[in-house]
Amino acid sequence: MQSSNTANQLMKKLNYPVKRLMQAIVAACCISWAAAAETNVTHLTAQQAEKLIAAKKVVVLDIRTPKEFAASHIAGATNINFRAPDFQNALAALDKNQTYVLHCASGNRSTQSLQTFSKLGFTSVFHLDGGIKAWQKAKLPVD
Repeated sequence: MQSSNTANQLMKKLNYPVKRLMQAIVAACCISWAAAAETNVTHLTAQQAEKLIAAKKVVVLDIRTPKEFAASHIAGATNINFRAPDFQNALAALDKNQTYVLHCASGNRSTQSLQTFSKLGFTSVFHLDGGIKAWQKAKLPVD
C-alpha cells in the first residue's frame, strides 16, 4: 500500500512539470494566433506583389539596409532599416491604416518584423515572400 502511495506521489511530481510545460505551449500558441489575427498579413509571390503595386495604392516598404537599398530596389519603395536602433520607432510613425507591401532581401527580416507590425496595430500588410531576390528572380524591374 505504501509503495502505491509513493508511486502516486512520484507520478504527481513528474506530471506537474509536464502539465506546466503544456500550459506554456498552449498559452504561446494562443498569443501567436492572437497576434497574427490583429494584423491582416497576406503572403504574396513576386508576380502577385507586382500586380498589387500596379493596381492599388500601396506603400512598398523595403526594410533592408540603406546600402542594400541603394544597390537596387523596387521603384517608389520606402526604406526603413530593420537593423537600425530606431526601427520600431520609424514603423510607429507610419500610417497604421495604409496598405503596405513589405520585403527585405530574402524574406527573413521582413518575416521577423511582422510581429512588430502587429504589435503596433497595422491593419493591412502584404508580405513579399522571398524578398527582393524573388522579385529579381522573376525578372521584375528594379531601380
